[in-house]
Amino acid sequence: MAMVAPKARKHLSADTLFPWVRSGFATIPDPRWDGGDMSFTDALMSACAMFSLKAPSLLACDKERAEGHVPTIYGMQRVPCDPHRRELLAPVSPTWLRPVGQSVFRQLQRGKALEEMVLLDGHA
Repeated sequence: MAMVAPKARKHLSADTLFPWVRSGFATIPDPRWDGGDMSFTDALMSACAMFSLKAPSLLACDKERAEGHVPTIYGMQRVPCDPHRRELLAPVSPTWLRPVGQSVFRQLQRGKALEEMVLLDGHA
């Protein structure tokens, strides 16, 4: 019996979801008074990249930032190094990020991408 690969859903691919996340991050106000030398949205996307790449350490993540295709994949002009990212994102309240996360979660629910993650008696 041959295994059948799950049907790909373009509207749930990284190519679709990362711009969605980026547009949500663009609505978060930049807490810097001078605007800085780097896009605040790029700093938020770099944090998203750090978590989604699941690098074994911050050093490995920083190496990927310097050598890899992180800017292309996540739609960033510039990618901050770890200390700069921490400095930029320290004032960000998690409540500012919640609408972006909820939006992506709803999109995944609508696309039935989370159905495979139901464990026991319908609980996730």
